[in-house]
Amino acid sequence: MQNSQHIRSAFDRALESLQANMLKMGGLVEVNIMDAAKALEDRDIDLAEKVRERDKQIDNLEEIINDGISRFIAQESPVATDLRVLLSILKVSNNLERIGDHAKNTAKRTNVLLQLKDVENSQAAIRRLSRDVQVMLKDALDAYINRDKELALDVIARDTEIDELYSGLFREFLTYMMEDPRNITACMHLHFIAKNIERMGDHVTSIAEQVVFVVTGEMPTEKRDKADNTSVSLELSKDL
Repeated sequence: MQNSQHIRSAFDRALESLQANMLKMGGLVEVNIMDAAKALEDRDIDLAEKVRERDKQIDNLEEIINDGISRFIAQESPVATDLRVLLSILKVSNNLERIGDHAKNTAKRTNVLLQLKDVENSQAAIRRLSRDVQVMLKDALDAYINRDKELALDVIARDTEIDELYSGLFREFLTYMMEDPRNITACMHLHFIAKNIERMGDHVTSIAEQVVFVVTGEMPTEKRDKADNTSVSLELSKDL
């Protein structure tokens, strides 16, 4: 019995270490989401570079998590609930890495936009969209740690709001481009940034779905509605 308890205790410590690295990774990603938006708004090249440097830490943490899970599965042969948790950590860390990449890509545009005409109200809109995604991510990670299925489902539902905000931004950028061709280059870069943030929301939603998986053993069955209507608007933009 003591040997069994010892094994269980070591098992739990290993899981806690993996989850701690996952949360550290999540914290870095949250900071990068907002710093990327701030760098863009303030035209802060130094802050944009910090985002890119921090992304290297995020990538390193994902590697540590992946290696730890691989060794864990090879040595311990976990089953049932423990295997489910391990797989969820793997999925969550992968989604966090992807969100980090999107934040890095946003920061990269700061230097380019410095050379271009400012587009009215665009920075505030980008900041709001980033903030909403950052709050979603915080709630998704809280839901994971607390095994809070209802909070996870709420995060999943909020992705529709992100899609709607993104679609509204796209229509604004399209209007600016049609009104003044000098806005085209800047608006195209801003659209790229907004799309990156919208994709962050998709990855946050995937993290929330992993919470449901850990709690119930099944992925959410309801199909998510996407409120991204930009494919229609893109057809209109051909007249530019």
